Amino acid sequence: MPSSSLPATRHVPIALGDRSYRITIGSRLWHDPAVWEGLPSAAAAVIVSNPTVAGLYATEMHNSLAPHFDRILLLELPDGEAHKDWPSLNSIFERLLSEGCDRRTMLFALGGGVVGDIAGFAAATYMRGIPLVQVPTTLLAQVDSSVGGKTAINHALGKNMIGAFYQPLRVVCNLDTLSTLSDRELCAGLAEVIKYGPIADIEFLDWVEANLDALLARDPQALAFAVQRCCEIKASIVSSDERESGLRAILNFGHTFGHAIEAGLGYGQWLHGEAVGCGMVLASELSVRLGLMPAEFATRIRRLCERARLPVRAPDLGDERYLELMRIDKKSEDGALRFVLVDSLGHAVLRPVPDDVVRETLMFHRH
Repeated sequence: MPSSSLPATRHVPIALGDRSYRITIGSRLWHDPAVWEGLPSAAAAVIVSNPTVAGLYATEMHNSLAPHFDRILLLELPDGEAHKDWPSLNSIFERLLSEGCDRRTMLFALGGGVVGDIAGFAAATYMRGIPLVQVPTTLLAQVDSSVGGKTAINHALGKNMIGAFYQPLRVVCNLDTLSTLSDRELCAGLAEVIKYGPIADIEFLDWVEANLDALLARDPQALAFAVQRCCEIKASIVSSDERESGLRAILNFGHTFGHAIEAGLGYGQWLHGEAVGCGMVLASELSVRLGLMPAEFATRIRRLCERARLPVRAPDLGDERYLELMRIDKKSEDGALRFVLVDSLGHAVLRPVPDDVVRETLMFHRH
């Protein structure tokens, strides 16, 4: 049965030398002064959010920050992946400039992955860098996008193609916000939870399979453990490869197909996690077709994604359109497609894949 007791506060460090920071995970965090201790002094705080999240949490966030800042501004961006673009980014710059915000102004990204990515990119580039705190409110953002310093906006030709590596000063994962997620958003976040098992920790994959019903029921203890373990895995990988020159690429398991689905359908038609879930099923099939894994592995990942209520059939964009979109992927080299594949349980590699094998896989999993 799901547990109603509140999980203990947990801390996960990100070791990056002078850019090191901590991830704080727990309930009722925002009103704990210790959560905000140690941040550099700043006269102004700017909360970047969207109407949905701001309507739920902006007042609470404002009240939590009020003892620490002389001035607090709220900036609401349009909601959804379709608005992770230049106009939204520019609206942040215009507000910061019009309010006379200087280099000591601190940005707080209050929302899901879209808000975190845009606010992070704005922080990286406004006056060549201002302080940033990530306050993720979705499961997907808490286990993945808020951690590690990747910031970006989308382009019509490719997802996250314009951005920067820029580490936050802190990540604050308030688990209470997961109670207000829609079921669809919760399931989309589970795709990124599932991802960590096959690429890095097979025992965690076993745990997710055994506890998926509790996660779907929003059991606080199960969610707390999932967020913590995902952050621990990502912290270890990011600390070893901050700028994705090697190992960090494995975190993109399922993302090459997933990003193509998002761009091909139009941003926002599928949630990012939905596209990643389908992408993991396709990437697992690729792993089998290339002889890296037995057929049972692809079946296992597909069944787990189905249980998590994620799509497992690829939309029919046309094979050539898929190949065109995937060649823009940041992992491609000289037009050759490269995918994150699993070559043993809990271990992933980045490998080139012939176009014909990609086509066969798409045909096998198409609607």
